[in-house]
Amino acid sequence: MPRNFFKNYHIRDTIHLAWPLVATQVGHILTGMVDNIFLGRLGSTEQAAGILSNNLFMLLMVFAIGFSYATTPLTTSAHEKNDLYRKASLFKNSLFLNFTVALVCFIFWFLGSGLLNYMKQPQEVVVMAVPYFNVIIFSILPVSLFFACKQYCEGLSNTRMALIISLTGNAINVVLNYLLIYGEFGFPELGYMGAAWASFYARLFMGAAFVILIFRSPVTRSINKVYTKVKVNWKDLADLWKIGFNTAMQFTFEVAAFVIAGLMAGAFGKEQIDAHGIALNIAAFTYMFASGISSAVTIRVGIYKAKGNWSEIKSASNAAFKLVLWVMGFFGASFIVFNKFLPMAFSTENNIIEMASGLLIIAAMFQLFDGMQVTIIGILRGLEDVRIPTLVTLIGYWIIALPLAYFLAFTLKMEITGIWIALLASLFSVALGLYWRLNYLIKHNLAK
Repeated sequence: MPRNFFKNYHIRDTIHLAWPLVATQVGHILTGMVDNIFLGRLGSTEQAAGILSNNLFMLLMVFAIGFSYATTPLTTSAHEKNDLYRKASLFKNSLFLNFTVALVCFIFWFLGSGLLNYMKQPQEVVVMAVPYFNVIIFSILPVSLFFACKQYCEGLSNTRMALIISLTGNAINVVLNYLLIYGEFGFPELGYMGAAWASFYARLFMGAAFVILIFRSPVTRSINKVYTKVKVNWKDLADLWKIGFNTAMQFTFEVAAFVIAGLMAGAFGKEQIDAHGIALNIAAFTYMFASGISSAVTIRVGIYKAKGNWSEIKSASNAAFKLVLWVMGFFGASFIVFNKFLPMAFSTENNIIEMASGLLIIAAMFQLFDGMQVTIIGILRGLEDVRIPTLVTLIGYWIIALPLAYFLAFTLKMEITGIWIALLASLFSVALGLYWRLNYLIKHNLAK
């Protein structure tokens, strides 16, 4: 790392905003990781059932919480203009929109959970996955409240409240996993289903606690004065929908590609489901660092956009690029060095560990592209530019990744390795397309 790296105030300010966001994002992904680790100690079938259920839940969740990401740039703009009514209105409308979307998603999956039986997964895995999935989908409702509050606070440049609640929620999840799986200290022994209930209760706490804290914390309780005066209205809902729907689709295109890749892996057996899930858990963990940087630069770019300062937008973007490339480059190197050891935290079966370690080499290769694409999406979201990025993600993940994954896995008989090579190709193409879009916007606006 260059000696003067931290002398750049854009990098310092991005790190200052990003580290609580990173910790919050990591804490969020740890819920699934902790479940996976506990389930791996019970057996490969239990672990595969948890992975399958959590992957499908993640597809549901990212679509629902994608709408909450619209709250940040809009709140940032209102905050810069010191418009208290607008901030309160955005928060109320965000709560309404996010909870409504989450409720629709919940009803859809609750009625359709039986579709697991038709996804050509190992039958013994499906039998255990259906009841597990039927529990964790309830947590989409409190998760929607948590993210509505989180993105609102980020719009105020406050990233600490989400961190505190996230860390507390994860501690609750770890403790409840132990108590409910093994029936310790008088708790019922629920076996693998204990992990599902632990996740639900932890997320219920996180959603309820954040809503309460919004109105109690000295940082945010100013909206108390006007919250009852503002109404759910079509204008704010339309503004939130415009950015939120496109963001939700961006997330869904990417996560759906990985979920479908997991279903493809399941066609080769439960061990492949486990290996895919383990490698994906580890890659998702590092992705959260890039996602935190992305959220931080969304805030910073949103501030400069409100001021119409494109020179600073360019500088803030370049600083975020440098930061994410260093961070993800470090993780990529770590995957290569420790690829044989990292999967051991999730499984004790040698064939699963061996497959997962091979996938981590491919994951190491796409760390930089993954970091770049999510960072650029964050910048473009701060600029409220969402339609073309949505098209880029659609092409990259659905037009490139999925057909290529099928061809490599089934036609060329590369199986799960071919699936991950296709994911690598998609991340590269998405990063390239998004960079082209951002570069065009910056050049076009600086030339005015």
